[in-house]
Amino acid sequence: MSVEILSAQQVRIDGEVSEMSQGEDPYARIFEAAQKIALEEGAPVTVHGTDHIRAEKSTFTVTSDGKTEPIGSPGEQGRRPLEAENTPTGSLEGLSRIERRRLSEAGHPSFVTPPPEKPARGMRKWLYTFSAGTINIGPSEKERKHQDLVERIARPLNGSRNTAVLSLKGGIGKTSTTVGVGMTMAQHRGDIPCAIDANPDSGDLAERALGERHLLATPRRNISDLLDDLPEVNSLTKLQTYLHQADRLHVLAGEQDPVLSDSLTAEEWERIHTEFAKYYPVILTDCGTGVSHNAMKGILKTADNLVIAAGFAVSGAQRARQTLTWLASHGYKDLARNAIVVVTDKENVSERVDKSLIRSNLRGMCRGLVVVPFDQSVVDGDQVNLEMLHSGTRQAYMEIAAAIVDGYE
Repeated sequence: MSVEILSAQQVRIDGEVSEMSQGEDPYARIFEAAQKIALEEGAPVTVHGTDHIRAEKSTFTVTSDGKTEPIGSPGEQGRRPLEAENTPTGSLEGLSRIERRRLSEAGHPSFVTPPPEKPARGMRKWLYTFSAGTINIGPSEKERKHQDLVERIARPLNGSRNTAVLSLKGGIGKTSTTVGVGMTMAQHRGDIPCAIDANPDSGDLAERALGERHLLATPRRNISDLLDDLPEVNSLTKLQTYLHQADRLHVLAGEQDPVLSDSLTAEEWERIHTEFAKYYPVILTDCGTGVSHNAMKGILKTADNLVIAAGFAVSGAQRARQTLTWLASHGYKDLARNAIVVVTDKENVSERVDKSLIRSNLRGMCRGLVVVPFDQSVVDGDQVNLEMLHSGTRQAYMEIAAAIVDGYE
């Protein structure tokens, strides 16, 4: 029996596509069909399953009374065992954080046998559930990679860290990256991160995080208000009266008057940062466009690492190179070398643009590069809602968040 999960609404069973009713689970439909065939034939039926949503494959049998049994060893089911003897001593390069931990623990005696990892999604979870836990072929490689990202993002930190998000060109995903990554961190970290709008050009960080309707319905306090009252701000409770909250991400809105926003100095920024660093382990700073406005010297001084926004258009890629070159030649060589370049894919990129060449060119100038795939929700400039984004976009934001935390010493 061949089964495929095409989408949350469609399954294909032995070549025939079936539509799901509202709220129906595609896995339940598959197991019900397999059990029916087993009942008709009086023998267990072998199911070859493919989940196109999660890019997973499984082979198992289903009996007439609904019992399941996997076919093949866990390795054949897609679970890759870690072979410590094939890993050079002292070399863990290329292994995930989870694999490194397992490799490290393999050299030490254990007095308690750790329970096997349980699959959390897909057909593997159904096999585990339907067998009452007796069949556990473990999480898929995709699920393992996801968990590795979660662990990297959630790593506990001592003290406070600041990541500055900047670019030399506007409209290439700088603020959407700040919001998307900030919300991703808020979703997976035990502490609460915050994002600060230090854009001198009437930044829209708060709008992208909360939506314009929400901001119109609430008192509008921003970075200028906080600066005016900073001598009286002596607690987290007092500080939070100046902040907005987007899920678990705390946001300080930017000044909307260009005259005032452009007047933020490096010294004033350092005062702002000092106050936030008392309470927030992770600070994301949306810097606006350019590297020479008044506050930038203070922002770079307090930055632990950088995210450089870029695009696949030639101008966007060139400006990312210019940003890294400028940083390296103005006393920020370490920040440039450890920067993460984020390329947000937009519409209407000329077919003559060689995307792979842009990626390889920029990758050689920084610690890492992540491509955020085209997503209309990001391009439209509306509120960034993680639930509304494509899975590829959410994955990219997780990779950026993990890379940021990896860069915190």
